Amino acid sequence: MGLDSAARFLYVSNRGHDTISVFRIGKRGTLTMAGNFQTGGRSPRTFTIDPTGRYLLVANERSDRVVVLKIDPETGALDPAGQLVNVPSPVCLAFLDRTNWHFGRHP
Repeated sequence: MGLDSAARFLYVSNRGHDTISVFRIGKRGTLTMAGNFQTGGRSPRTFTIDPTGRYLLVANERSDRVVVLKIDPETGALDPAGQLVNVPSPVCLAFLDRTNWHFGRHP
């Protein structure tokens, strides 16, 4: 499960039917189903939202690929962004903050 940066949408991966469910979060915390969206692969093990909040990346473990989905900022809907990376059995995803990162030494 994961939230967008504004906490307006909750995303949940469903390995049984290879989708991401999107729920709109109401002012009182109530959840309303916004839809189910295909992940572009099999067995969405995990997912993460990029730092800009514009894309959701899905690690589809059984199809050996990471798929990029574009997030609609108004509805939370997911659409294929046309990008994927072939990776054997991906099981986790993370973005690194490289603002203070230097090759060969650590801050």
